[in-house]
Amino acid sequence: MKITSKLPNLGTNIFSVMSGLSNQHNAINLSQGFPNFDCDKKLKNLVNHYVQNGHNQYCPMTGVPALTQRLADKIQHLYQVAYNPKTEVNITSGATQAIFSTIHAFIHPGDEVIIVEPAYDCYQPAIQLAGGTVVPYQIKAPDWKIDWEAFGKLITSKTRMIILNTPHNPSGSILTDVDYQALQKLVAETDLLILSDEVYEHMIYDGQKHCSILSYPALRKRSLAVYSFGKSLHATGWKLGYIVGDEALMHEFRKVHQFDVFSTNTPMQYAIADYLEDENTYLGLSDFFQQKRDLFLDKIKDTPFKFTPSAGTYFQVVDYSAISDEPDTEFAKRMTIEYGVAVIPISVFYHNNLDHKVVRFCFAKTEDVLEAAGELIQKIEIK
Repeated sequence: MKITSKLPNLGTNIFSVMSGLSNQHNAINLSQGFPNFDCDKKLKNLVNHYVQNGHNQYCPMTGVPALTQRLADKIQHLYQVAYNPKTEVNITSGATQAIFSTIHAFIHPGDEVIIVEPAYDCYQPAIQLAGGTVVPYQIKAPDWKIDWEAFGKLITSKTRMIILNTPHNPSGSILTDVDYQALQKLVAETDLLILSDEVYEHMIYDGQKHCSILSYPALRKRSLAVYSFGKSLHATGWKLGYIVGDEALMHEFRKVHQFDVFSTNTPMQYAIADYLEDENTYLGLSDFFQQKRDLFLDKIKDTPFKFTPSAGTYFQVVDYSAISDEPDTEFAKRMTIEYGVAVIPISVFYHNNLDHKVVRFCFAKTEDVLEAAGELIQKIEIK
């Protein structure tokens, strides 16, 4: 039987490759982006409560009303903007599903979508499956900043959407008010849509605050913003997230969502609605993860690695050019095999495998794991 692949150039993703290599060599896995610790016992008890009390059937396509209301209240408190919980907030089966469904709701064959590289790996396949064309804009080490004048030159009559990610995975950089002011000028006279991936919104460090696209009226009407409970609740395996957008945009999103997954896990939504009543469950995440970042960086500060502390996410990128001139994919494999610490090479997040001699560590780990990894990294020798 002849099969024509719709994604002929995609193989096993780098996360599976590096995790497999890590398991094979019994290495400390700082490659894949998930915690090695459990979510709050209180949250698990709430899930059990709703399971045991019969909340196990389909919920509304838009999500459990108690949760969408809770999220609308949260957005109002954090960003001083009102979203209708019935028509402008939707629970999804993780942020990835929200991104996929949004792209398929709005991208037609021949449309161009600008993404910022290095880019999380789910954007490009979704665009291609929708018949769109990926137009990459590359940010580079060490500052990972967008030159908005250069960015604007990528906009053409075919451009339909811009995908932004802040805090940015994998670089750990963040967008600021200066960035949004520049973006507003670029899109002011266009019909461009913006998909804003903000899954690490509560992981911002060194006293900075998250700048959400929701805070900018001139951008809000053309934007959908995506968030993740998996990231904020240390429960990536639950695959729950949500999307927020103007009613007209959400109307189109829901046309795809209803035939994609329709609705998502019912008892967990009830549990999360109760759990988020205490805002400290998410407002304390920046301090929680900054302590981990600082511990890890302290352990590697006297090594030949060069770095600027991550401004957001639970990832830290480091420059290894003083250690080796190997391609980052080979260096990442050697780190795993010879030194026992698995990392992710940054070049895989670029369409042309741009190699900065930079790798990414995940510091969403317990202190003992970060300390052990740091001690192993200290043994790395200049090649």
